[in-house]
Amino acid sequence: MRILQLHCDSIEYMPTKKEIQSAEEIEPKKIRIEEVIVCFTAVEKDDDSKIAKNAISEIQESMKKVGCDKLLLYPYAHLSSTLASPGTGLKILKEMEESCTGINVMRAPFGWTKTFSIKVKGHPLAESSKVFSNDQPKDQSKEKTSTALESESKIKSYWYVLTPDGKMEEVEKFNFSNHKQLEVLAKYESAKKRHVDEPPPHVNLMKKLAIADYEPASDSGNMRFYPNGRLIKSQIEQYVTDKIRDYGGVEVETPIMYDSHHPSMESYFNRFPARQYSIDSEGKHLFLRFAACFGQFLMASDFQLSYKNLPYKLYELTRYSFRREQSGELVGLRRLRAFTMPDCHAFCKDMQQAIDEFRKRFDLSREVLSGLGIEENDYEVGIRFTEDFYNENKELINEMVSKVGKPVLVEMWKEKFFYFVLKWEFNFVDNLGKASALSTDQIDVENAQRYNITFTNEKNEQQNPIILHNSPSGAVERVIYALLEKFAKQAKEGKRPQFPLWLAPTQVRLIPLKDDFLEFTSKLAEKLTEQNVRVDIDDRNDTINKRIRDAEKEWISYVLVIGEKEVNSPSLSVRDRATGDVRQLSIEDFIKEIKDTTNGKPISKLNSAILLSQRPQIMV
Repeated sequence: MRILQLHCDSIEYMPTKKEIQSAEEIEPKKIRIEEVIVCFTAVEKDDDSKIAKNAISEIQESMKKVGCDKLLLYPYAHLSSTLASPGTGLKILKEMEESCTGINVMRAPFGWTKTFSIKVKGHPLAESSKVFSNDQPKDQSKEKTSTALESESKIKSYWYVLTPDGKMEEVEKFNFSNHKQLEVLAKYESAKKRHVDEPPPHVNLMKKLAIADYEPASDSGNMRFYPNGRLIKSQIEQYVTDKIRDYGGVEVETPIMYDSHHPSMESYFNRFPARQYSIDSEGKHLFLRFAACFGQFLMASDFQLSYKNLPYKLYELTRYSFRREQSGELVGLRRLRAFTMPDCHAFCKDMQQAIDEFRKRFDLSREVLSGLGIEENDYEVGIRFTEDFYNENKELINEMVSKVGKPVLVEMWKEKFFYFVLKWEFNFVDNLGKASALSTDQIDVENAQRYNITFTNEKNEQQNPIILHNSPSGAVERVIYALLEKFAKQAKEGKRPQFPLWLAPTQVRLIPLKDDFLEFTSKLAEKLTEQNVRVDIDDRNDTINKRIRDAEKEWISYVLVIGEKEVNSPSLSVRDRATGDVRQLSIEDFIKEIKDTTNGKPISKLNSAILLSQRPQIMV
């Protein structure tokens, strides 16, 4: 049995004609239902009463989570190519209907062609797909998980707050009165509650600004990015890549799927706490990568490395990495199942070199986030380590906290469980009190041996390096999430949010007062474009006030209205969103201001038609 389950504001359907001879006898009429869970259902061969009861049990459980008590079972043959006979299909659907308890259940007529219109809610639990089969093991409904993931919840953690003066205090005893965001992070991490109860503000913004949206034809947590979103993503990707190359990273590309029974893979799989997507192909059980580690480690194992080559830094921008996150954790751009992760590993000859490199990457990550518009007061720091490592390296850890200049959350383990002995994270805390890691780095003391990565040391002997795992920004999608959440907070405080100019999909909007000025406007746009300014023209047949309002809604940084005065003047009237002022600038000074503001950042061309009249309306 295959089910597509949707939490809907409404559904309206109308049976039009019998599709099969054994269709139910009904009087065709239009039906409209408000606030309902709709389950499009395909009954397959070998489905039976047990399948029907299991399906309803899981559906009702999910209905409790979203607080809906109204269910519509909607026969939908298009979900499967191995359908049960019509008689069996109808019988199973009736059994599902009869198995429901404590809810209002309805069933659309079986065997009819129907027209329907549907409005699906936008929260993270609104859409899900389910498969039920007698072949599946009893635990098939659970995701395949690694040993690490299954054991993670059993690890005994000791939580502290470490202050810049080196004092470490138990979380329960620390005074959080001046560190409310850190308190939120501490409670979030210790509780380990990742599920979301409502969409955070960035979900509305990502749609309103035509950046991204859910893709109903894909698995949950796989997003579609509109032209604006693709440009923002590509700018961030290029910026982070440039920073890592400046640092000395060597860019490579590796496959997105691996044999789960490869000796190195199977071992690492059970040391990394993540859920996988699995694929069976030609006798192999493959999984989609959840990080760039596999490919880079396998590549490094084929290198002939000398201590003179170290630290050696491999880098990949993974589009995409995949993690089968639980459905209740998926929301907007915060937590996804397919995401873009800049991943840089450094292979170091010994622990001292690893620590020296670790320091550099800590500074690099702070610099990268700042360049992206995420400052130190926007995130809280978490540091995790084994007790032995801390006792041997207190100076390093205290130095990191001193650089941050504020207390950090500490998780300590009495013994090493994961493959790393030290890890830090920069955690963004959003408007709903959920924390999400952005930048991170780890000191890995296991995987070089696991993957047979060696180098020739000063004694001409083969030795395993220490490996560092760093993402200076964290997932690109999560960076956009953090920016949007930050902007939502600014808007709530009465400020005028806007993307940093280098990230703005359109930097300058030109609005000709009437068609007579379009030629002048087009030439001005051409001059700006030649100087790598992303400029467009609102040539639509709307009032000037509406076009200015639309530019405001799109957060356009600079808006220039072109009329008689501007055509006959050497200066431009520039509306600056940041200040709300209208300034008179020469075109040379205007271009210089833009270049100075975007200096050191990637340059990209406009990712849409320059004339707004030539763009389709994106319905979000």
